[in-house]
Amino acid sequence: MIIAVIGAGEPSKEVAELAEEVGRELGKRGLTMVCGGLGGVMEAACRGAKATGGTTIGVLPGSDPRAANRWVDYPICTGLSHARNVIIVKTGRAAIAVGGAYGTLSEIGHALSEGVPVIGLRTWGLVPGDGRPDSSILVAEDAWEAVEMAVEAAEGRAS
Repeated sequence: MIIAVIGAGEPSKEVAELAEEVGRELGKRGLTMVCGGLGGVMEAACRGAKATGGTTIGVLPGSDPRAANRWVDYPICTGLSHARNVIIVKTGRAAIAVGGAYGTLSEIGHALSEGVPVIGLRTWGLVPGDGRPDSSILVAEDAWEAVEMAVEAAEGRAS
């Protein structure tokens, strides 16, 4: 099973630590993670996954596999810049959003519009035009719960 981890390239120290914990939890379970392959949340999650024997895929914005952080096992060069966000979330059976900036919000939007479950860990909340909060992002309190919810949501997907 592949789980996407999405988040900012320049997170706070607290968010980076959460991302590393998420990666460790994924690795402990023998799951593969896919991310954007660069720094910040992506690097922290990859580092955590590798520390516990996990496998990592980095979907890169450019054409140079050396741009990937050192914990990426399989760099995928796209030359697509931010358009790679669709590939990242479509590759995961679920996505865990850890913190995040506007790129993360884009990934959340793509995931939800494609039916990919999103688990949020200190990330964006959604309020559509009608002003009522949207509960599409499943909120987790910690890394263990985020991974647990992602696996459950991934296993429950129709296709």
